[in-house]
Parts: sequence; structure tokens; C-alpha cells
Amino acid sequence: MYKLEAKDVLVVGGGMITEMQILPSLFHLQYLGLINEISVCALNTSPLKRLKENAALRKAFPGQTFTAYPDIDKNSADKDFPDLKDEVIAALKPRQIVFVALPDQMHYRTIKFALQHEQHVISVKPLTLRFNEAQEIEKIAYEKGLFVGTEYHKRFDDRVGMARLKYRNGDFGEFRAGYATLIEPWYYRHSNFQNWCTVENSDMFSYIGCHYVDQVHMITGLLPTRVSVYGTREKYPNRKEGFLWTNARVIWENGASLAVINGMGYPNVGPGGNSQGIWLFTQGEKDGGLMFHDDQYRGVKHSYITKGQHSGDSYYNEPSPDYFKLIERGGNRLTPVGYGYRSIEGLVQGVLRVENDDIKKRQETIKTIDAEGILATPANSSFNELVVEAGRLSIMNDGREVEIEYGDEPTVHFKEYKKGK
Repeated sequence: MYKLEAKDVLVVGGGMITEMQILPSLFHLQYLGLINEISVCALNTSPLKRLKENAALRKAFPGQTFTAYPDIDKNSADKDFPDLKDEVIAALKPRQIVFVALPDQMHYRTIKFALQHEQHVISVKPLTLRFNEAQEIEKIAYEKGLFVGTEYHKRFDDRVGMARLKYRNGDFGEFRAGYATLIEPWYYRHSNFQNWCTVENSDMFSYIGCHYVDQVHMITGLLPTRVSVYGTREKYPNRKEGFLWTNARVIWENGASLAVINGMGYPNVGPGGNSQGIWLFTQGEKDGGLMFHDDQYRGVKHSYITKGQHSGDSYYNEPSPDYFKLIERGGNRLTPVGYGYRSIEGLVQGVLRVENDDIKKRQETIKTIDAEGILATPANSSFNELVVEAGRLSIMNDGREVEIEYGDEPTVHFKEYKKGK
């Protein structure tokens, strides 16, 4: 067992994922004594004020709060502070935790800056949009003995854990073909996504499809080798253009294929928070195998007499108890449950496992965590960055197929076809 030494946590980014998953998870970890002070830094005070005034969070975690940067009492919501996050990171004591919850294209610079200032890092997925950036982050972090983990929360879904053990025991045979989907609600188009998830920056496959590529590797141990992504260009309400629908095909090292469909179009009036699931077909010598994870419907049906004010709230609901929920477990507070919470807890525990005044021991623990393959680290999951990089190259070229080459210097390039084929 490792020595418990609670850390301060700075969350960089005050958006939706911070509100619904990260901050409540951190409040609970603070209550358990695994972390100390919590701070949240955003571009301006608007999201910070929303977090401070969130009635559900205040009820769930009475007496707990966070330090806001910029200060919501001293600054107006219409003033931006683009450089403030650097100032706040630089002012942290060494070897605390910076939790990066920014748009995809802003991850690399912020993670690198945090590492340069001696901070452990947890980031929402994907870690970066390019493999060489992930490789650079891995090198810096290891040299300094700092933990870097990516929050692929589906790794902590018990369905995935069960399938991983069975598959690696040979009970499924070999993965041959599959398909996965996650369609986010229509109201995402009216959210901050329209300001950053634009054609030049990211797309729905890079943003959410990476979960399923990671999930297949987590279960099977296979590496992806070819990627093609077609994206449908549409206008957001603010007239910016984005790839709001994507259709990807990922080929794996054993020749298996995975189709991944993503988008922003699940009906706001639909009973679930989104539409998602994964189907993997396998084969043995004498029969086929199947993994079907219906992540859309988890066996719960509710019909309310009141409806919430959120854009996705409805009278009839089929809620998921598995991703993230706040429930009563005693103590005049609510307790987060689900794989969304377990993922953040696991990553914070990863930091605490690594933390040691002896840099050599920190490096040894980093290698151990890398080898375990449960927490997503740059060393064990940068195939995700190769897929994202290949996907971006493909989607910007109308779905042209891109190959991934491994070896000493992994890279991506357009697949070359022989004449006549």
C-alpha cells in the first residue's frame, strides 16, 4: 500500500463535464480526505458562477466549495482571462494535480505547461490530437517522475472489466467485426461545442468515438492499424461549421473491423441522455461469440409528474444508473456512484501511488501503472492519439483511408493502393 498524501487539485475548464462529473467526484474525494483544496479556472466568470450556484451540488455536498479563478466577486462575466490558467498553474506547490477539462485542441499546451511546472496531470480524453505530442508528454512526465492519466471512464465500466477477463482467457475466441455508436443530444449544438468543436479543431469521432477504440483495445489488447472517417459538415446555430455526424471504420492488427457512428442528434425529448452501445462479434474454431453492451437502456424506466429545467429532461425517462449518479448513502450528503466516479477516483489514486520524494521510486511506479494497462497513460494508450491523428487526416480528406505504422517511430499516412486494386 502507498503512503496517503492528499493533494490540491486545480481543474482547468468549467464546462459541462466539470459540472456533471469532475467537480462532484472531487468533492467526494475531498470528503474522504484523498484531496485537499479544490480550485477551478475558466476563461471568464460565467461558468464559475454557474458552478457556485448549482443547487444540486450545494445540496449534495453541504459546506464544500472551490476557489474560483477569475474571482467571481471581483470580475464581470464579459471579461476574458486567457492567460490566467498559466498564472494559477505556475503558482501551485510542486506535485499537486492539474485536471485538464478543456476543448480537445487545448490539451497539449496546457498539459505540457503543467508538467514543466512540476504538476501531476489528469486530462479528459483524448490526451492530445497528435501522437508526437503525446510522446513528448510521456517523456517529460517520466523524466520528472510525474503521473499523467487520461480519463477514459469506460475503462471503469464493469461490463468492460468482465469482457476483458473473459476475452483474455480465450472464452470469446477472436474479435472479428463490430460496431459502436454514441449519439449526443441535439441541444449540444446550442452549447459551447459550437465554439470549439468546429471543422478546423475537432469532430465527433475525435471527441467521443475514441472511447470505443479505447474500449476494444482494453478488452482485446489489439492495436488499430487503419482508420477512415467520413464527416457530415453542418452549421451550428452560431453559423460556425462542424462535423456534427461522423462515420468511422477502424481496422485492427488481426484484420478485424469496427464501425463507429457518432453525432449530435439524439432527440432532446428522448428518454435517455444519449444513444450508445457496442456490439462485438467474435469467433472460435467451432462457433461464434458475441459481446453486446446496451449502454443506452440499463433496465430502468421512470415516468415523472414534474420535469426538470435542463434541455434534455423529459417526463418519461430511462436513466442510466451506471455512468454517474448522486445517491443517498447516509451522512447528510449525497455520494457519487458509477464508472464516471470510479474513473476519477482511480486516476487520483494513481497520483497518490506515484507520489514519493524519491524520483526513482516515482518512475518505477509509473512503469508499473503503465504495464498494468488499467489507467490510461501516454505509454500504454497512445494508440488512441494515433487513431485520432489518422482520423483527423482522413476526415479532412473526405474519408480517405489512413494507415498507422508502429515500430520505433510510429506515424500515420494515407494508405497507398496498387494500380488496378
